[in-house]
Amino acid sequence: MEGKTILELAVGDSAYVEKTISESDVYLYAGITGDLNPAHVNSVEAKKGIFKQRVAHGMLSAGLISAVLGTHLPGPGSIYLGQELKFTKPVYFGDTVRATATVTQVNTEKNICKLSTICTNQHGETVIEGVATIMPTKAKA
Repeated sequence: MEGKTILELAVGDSAYVEKTISESDVYLYAGITGDLNPAHVNSVEAKKGIFKQRVAHGMLSAGLISAVLGTHLPGPGSIYLGQELKFTKPVYFGDTVRATATVTQVNTEKNICKLSTICTNQHGETVIEGVATIMPTKAKA
């Protein structure tokens, strides 16, 4: 399975992945990263916070952006060079997050493209927005 090369990409190309964030996802992410912030793993403490309940780690949802870039657009073989992120709303346990990437710039000379990245919840509300910089897979021989 190979991803798209720079010559196969066009401004406006878009793809997405979608996942419902479970309690297990949050605890696995906390264990892997060591981020045991009570806002994510302690319902008693989280009730005292600004969201009044536990929320998923922002980077867990942002990881779905990596999934769409690495599996769909540009896809396998691409190199993730950078990402700007702005977290705009919390993601709660049970929310379904859709991560969408859309090509906004293609630089064939440098083999680099920029994609707008946005994550929305099941209500269509933006929870993360940003810009990814990607080096697509090399041209096929």
